[in-house]
Amino acid sequence: MIEFGLTMNITLGISLLTMLAIVYVPIKYKANLAAFTIVINAILTSWLTFPALYGNIAEFSLYAGALMGNIPFRIDGLSAWFILIINFTTITGVIYGGGYLKAYTASHSKLNLHWILFILFQLSMIWVCILQHGLAFLIAWEVMSLSSMLLVIFDHQNPRTIKAGLNYLVQMHISVVFLTVGFIWVYAQTGSFGFDAFHTYFGNHSNIWLFLIFFTGFGFKAGFIPFHSWLPHAHPAAPSHISGVMSGVIVKLGIYGIIRIISFVKYDFLLLGEIVVSVAVLTGLYGILNAAIHRDFKKMLAYCTIENIGIIGIGIGIGMMGIGNGSPLLYYLGFGGALLHVLNHSLFKSLLFYSAGSVYQQTHTRDMEKLGGLIRYMPKTAAIFLIGAIAIGGMPPFNGFVSEFIIYSGLLEGMKSSSLSQLSLIILTFAGLSLIGGISILTFTKTFATIFLGNEREKLPHPPHEVESRMLWPQYIIIAAMLTVAFFPQFYLNAISNILSSMFASQQGFAPPDFMHYSGIAANISIYAAVFMGLIAISWSIRSYIVRRNTDAVQPSWGCGYTGNSLKMQYTGKSFSKPLGKILNFLLIEKKQYSELKQAEIFPAKRNYASSYHDFFEHFFINSFIRKLLYITNYFKFIQNGRIQSYVIYGIVFIIAIFVLTALNIIQ
Repeated sequence: MIEFGLTMNITLGISLLTMLAIVYVPIKYKANLAAFTIVINAILTSWLTFPALYGNIAEFSLYAGALMGNIPFRIDGLSAWFILIINFTTITGVIYGGGYLKAYTASHSKLNLHWILFILFQLSMIWVCILQHGLAFLIAWEVMSLSSMLLVIFDHQNPRTIKAGLNYLVQMHISVVFLTVGFIWVYAQTGSFGFDAFHTYFGNHSNIWLFLIFFTGFGFKAGFIPFHSWLPHAHPAAPSHISGVMSGVIVKLGIYGIIRIISFVKYDFLLLGEIVVSVAVLTGLYGILNAAIHRDFKKMLAYCTIENIGIIGIGIGIGMMGIGNGSPLLYYLGFGGALLHVLNHSLFKSLLFYSAGSVYQQTHTRDMEKLGGLIRYMPKTAAIFLIGAIAIGGMPPFNGFVSEFIIYSGLLEGMKSSSLSQLSLIILTFAGLSLIGGISILTFTKTFATIFLGNEREKLPHPPHEVESRMLWPQYIIIAAMLTVAFFPQFYLNAISNILSSMFASQQGFAPPDFMHYSGIAANISIYAAVFMGLIAISWSIRSYIVRRNTDAVQPSWGCGYTGNSLKMQYTGKSFSKPLGKILNFLLIEKKQYSELKQAEIFPAKRNYASSYHDFFEHFFINSFIRKLLYITNYFKFIQNGRIQSYVIYGIVFIIAIFVLTALNIIQ
């Protein structure tokens, strides 16, 4: 298709010209130029994707020499869904980022590199979705990982930021190792790196091991446990608009890769679906439990990303079990809920990261225990964060409810299975998903109340105020998109049903009529919830109007005979989640820096108390492995001793060894 190739060439040309121009334009125009390019690229690529949602696949091939041969490019319904999400989120991110980074006006080189990398980041994610050749896919995947890592370490003067970036880079390269092994495995059996070779391989070989290799490789990017440990470090370290885009779309490309591989699988759907569901529900529970206890609100949001990846994984696993059981409705409810939650999570999680970034910009702290009462100074940001919190909690009338309702419906449909093992797994998954939702409400109740309600717990260096309109408008746009999903889910689920019909057309056919029935139920619940909230708002307005005429007498509240004069005596976020942390202290590892009182210490001296929570997998497995590795490598420190004489001896020994081995014909 000539238009497809021409469009991609135009986007690449515009991007290269912009990257060059950003270096030379005045600093106040750099963000605007980057935003203009991102929007143009999004429009051009989205123009190609809309027809693909309804079955008009766009494709062309490019000859890349003898080594790689013809590289196929293809936009089908699955690619189109993810490309549209990428484009929307990167547009909101680049607009918000232009306001967020205004404080860095003196750093010309940092801003030049940042906006150049942001453009490359968007392009690389789109390339990942359209490339259908193993080697080319890995190159695009690597460009995406490197550009995002460099975006994460924007504040590279901070050693913790560098450490977070390197941690992310190492884990992404472990991901690439698994993906490379998978592609080479298919090439060894079929002689082709094209994605079509997966049909041949899965049709003639066991599907389990190759799928698990790709699931592991893509699982690192998505954030399934135990491959998640880069998220709680990278998201807090990155600028907030980068955190929003990474959480909104880059982790979803791990989901894209998993679903793309599933579309080629031929057998063993039941077993693989059960594995995915088991890993997913554990991921969701682990993510939200850790989110509930952390005081760094960006780290809390990072763990919530892990939780939502678990929810998406549950939908994927249920969909695979639907294929294995020959149940079209279960297939559509599972995958349909998963794909809709991919969209929903990209919306409300980017919204939450942007509003959290607004708080950080004004307060210069991520520790919610140092904040309080911000609703008086930042009312718009407080309202936006509250909307995002309600949405991520899966409560109507916002979009998170719709996708979770579809997944819950899939679990209920799956309970009709006659297999005892499947029924047991689905019941446990239903219970786990319910627990995830409850703890999510606890988490965001704690976070919103601690940050925005009450009084300030510590004096801030500068009085906070509402952020500029450039940072608010992208958030308003996201809320508008969230409401369209909540009140008109039929539009989105109709597109998803077309995607799913084409993915497994030979097995499933067209979407069952009952599938769209669920979207109507979800829309009605959202409408009724909105009406109920509207009645509450009207009642509150009437009450406020009546009370406003009366004179208010303000008196101190009863404080058990004493009204404290310390702002730190307020209920804290730590005290809110402490019972949960104590009950699950075997999983939620808390490290305290505090010397206990001795029995005979009648008049104790002043003490300092500090505590922090550690990631279970990172603490017991990753850090333990690193310590043992460092312990072993320390035995070889004598080799690099700084003595020139030793290095000369190493060279002489090497030359003699080569001479002897050559003389003995061991090497030639």
